[in-house]
Parts: sequence; C-alpha cells; structure tokens
Amino acid sequence: MAVSERLRLPSLDGATGWLNSEPLGPAELRGRPVLVNFWTLTCINWLRQEPYVRAWSQAYRDDGLVVVGVHTPEFSFEHDIDAVREAVRARGIDYPVAVDSDYRVWSAFDNHYWPALYFVDADGVIRDHHFGEGRYERSERVIQRLLGVDRDLVPVAGRGVEADADWDHLRTPETYLGYARSEQFASPDDATYDASRAYELPASLPADHWALGGEWTIGSEKVTLDRAGGTLAFRFEARDAHLVLSPGTRGPIPFRLLLDGAAPGPAHGDDVDEDGNGLLREGRLYQLVRQREGVRERTLELTFREPGAEAYVFTFG
Repeated sequence: MAVSERLRLPSLDGATGWLNSEPLGPAELRGRPVLVNFWTLTCINWLRQEPYVRAWSQAYRDDGLVVVGVHTPEFSFEHDIDAVREAVRARGIDYPVAVDSDYRVWSAFDNHYWPALYFVDADGVIRDHHFGEGRYERSERVIQRLLGVDRDLVPVAGRGVEADADWDHLRTPETYLGYARSEQFASPDDATYDASRAYELPASLPADHWALGGEWTIGSEKVTLDRAGGTLAFRFEARDAHLVLSPGTRGPIPFRLLLDGAAPGPAHGDDVDEDGNGLLREGRLYQLVRQREGVRERTLELTFREPGAEAYVFTFG
C-alpha cells in the first residue's frame, strides 16, 4: 500500500457483520471525524482502555464524532458472534462495532495490535494513531482538535476489570500457555504437545512460572483439562491476576481458587468469592485475584471440578 493510501481511512467492507449499526461505509462517514478502535474481547489492555473510548463516544457524539469498534479475534473461540455480542452488552458499548472475524479490516489498516486507535478527520485522513493503553489526555485532545472544540477532559474511572493497572507493583509479565508462545513452564517433566498426559505440580514454583497438575493436553494456543480435578498454578507478583478461559463444548465448569494454599478472602477477584469458588460459563477473561491489602508475591492454584476447561493466557494488573 502506498504511503498516500495508508494515510486515508481504509474500507470497512471486509467486516463479516455489524453490531449496533447497519454497515458503515464512505457515504455514512463522509464529513464526520471517526475514531476506530481495534479490540478483542479477552484483551486486558483493551478492557482497561474501553472506559475512555466509551466516555469519548458519549461525550463527543453530539459534536459529530463517530466511534467504530472493530472486533478482530485473537483466540479461536472469539470468532463466536454471540461471545462478541455478550462482550458488547457487558461493557455497555452502544457505538457501532464491525465484526472482523476474517481479519480483512485488520489487514486493510495493516494493524498489528490490540488495542489500537486510529484518529480520522472529516476528510477521511488518518491524523494520528496510538497502540496499547495510556496516552489518554493526548488522545482526547486529538479528538477535540478534529471536532474543533476545546473544553475540559471527560472524567473517567474504570471499575472492576476495567480499572487501571497498579503499574508500581506490577512485576509479572503476560504469559501464554499454548506451546506456540508459552514460556516459564515448571512442571517436573517436559511438556508433551497435542496429546493428553498426566502432570505434577512442583514442590514450589519460581517467580513468574506456571505448572499443571492432573491430566491435560497442551495445544498450540491453549491447555485443556482432560480429567476432572486438574490444577493450574502460577507464581506471580501483581495486584490483579487474570486468566482467559473457555468451557469449550462443555457446560458450566465449577472451579476453586487457592492463594498460597488458602481461600483468597478479601484478595478474591470479581469472578471468585471469598472462599475461592467460581464458575466457568463462557469464554472470556476471568479476574481471579485483586490484592486489596498490599501487593506481594503469591501462588495461585486453580482446580477445575469438571473436564473440558481451556486456559489460554495469564495477564496481570
């Protein structure tokens, strides 16, 4: 693509569907500043950014801003339109969302990141972009310049999983579990790929390492529990610990979280109670831990009472 073409808003015709709107094209967007937001429903970075995008959409809609979300899936189960629809409902998204299951819109933008923001002026020219979280004040000022307005910034306070990370105490990196991108596996024996086998938890876990106990299959993008009672463990240091999970083709799967061998109590996340009980109902990001009384290195153990649980990536905040 030539540089001149790159600077213009690409076509959204590659979307496989739309939510909250009829399909939007040049005719519908002509003369309107546009903010395009690439996201995928399990991405913690997008979840923490979304309160800002949602607030901008609502605050500047009457000034002419059009926000277009583009959902491009990272994991296989995120192709499910019902999962995308539920994420839109759960996050209170009322602006148009292009469903980009075939990556055609992603490719048209030559995009490589979740989340990604593209700021487009009323002539269809991309004037700015930003990848990842942060830079919120500057981004809102870009929106104001595109609209020709100048006023106080919109107050935003993310809650639950949408709350800003505790960057001062975040020590553990995002960790994928499927063998295509996995690191720091610490079960005593070497991993076996694409085949079911029994694993054992080590006596102790080094920092930022994970392990399996019970019968699991390690696939390219996920680990799948093959027999009830299997455990997934991680040694981390962060305020929040999240895990992307899916029940696959199974029904709801109950699980129990232990933190340093005990119920999490007040350190439980939004998706478990104080006793550590939770239920895997649908594919999404689950918040397992939120340390409310000081952040320190902890070991979490997640045990599933039924087979079929699929685990993809740990993220922290």
